[in-house]
Amino acid sequence: MNELLYKNSPAHSILSFLAWLYMQLVGKTSRITIKGQKDHPGPAIYALWHRQEVLMIYLHRGRNICGMVSKSKDGEYMARILLRFGFTFVRGSTTSGGIMALRGLIKAARGGYSVAITPDGPRGPIFKVQPGIVYLAQKAGLPIIPVACALSSKLILRSWDKYQFPLPFGRIEAVYGQPLPVAETDDVAAKTAELEAALNALTEEAEKLLAAKN
Repeated sequence: MNELLYKNSPAHSILSFLAWLYMQLVGKTSRITIKGQKDHPGPAIYALWHRQEVLMIYLHRGRNICGMVSKSKDGEYMARILLRFGFTFVRGSTTSGGIMALRGLIKAARGGYSVAITPDGPRGPIFKVQPGIVYLAQKAGLPIIPVACALSSKLILRSWDKYQFPLPFGRIEAVYGQPLPVAETDDVAAKTAELEAALNALTEEAEKLLAAKN
C-alpha cells in the first residue's frame, strides 16, 4: 500500500500541500451538517459518487480508510493528498491494474481497514454503479455504506461527471445511509442496482436538506 510511482518533485509536494491547506480552509469556514452515522463501529466500505470525493476525503481524514488511486501522473497528486489526510491507498483503476488493486483492497479490508470507493469512477457513466464494489464487499465480508452530500458553494468542473470542487464559506449537507449487507451468495447485479438506488436517493435527500436551509 501507499506506493508512490513517480519521483518526488517540487510540484508534487507544493500542490499536495496546497490542496490539504485549502480543504482545511473549506472545512473550517463551512457550515457542515451530517445526517446518519458517519463513523461505522467496524470496518466498512464507503460508497460515494466520484464528483463528491474531495469533500469526503476531508470528512474522513485520519479514519483508517484505504482508497484506490490510478497509476497516472494525475493519480500521483491524489495519492500524495490522501497521505496528507491520513489515508492509505492501493494503485490501480478499471483500465490499469484493476485486479491487483482489488486484491489490495480486499487485503486491506481483511486487515481491519475501511475502504472508500467511487463506484462510478474514474470515467463513468455518471451515477452508474459498477459491480466491482459489490464483489469487493462479498470477498471482504464488509457492509457497504452509501454516502452523498450537497454543497451550496462549489465550482463545477467541465468533466464527465461535473466534478464538484467545494468553495469556502458555504453550507454542506452530508447524508449517510444505512449499511447495506452483502453476502457471498447475493446476486451481484441486484446488489449493484440496490446500491445505485440508495446513492441516488441520498443525493436527492442531501439536495432537499440544503434547499430547505437556503
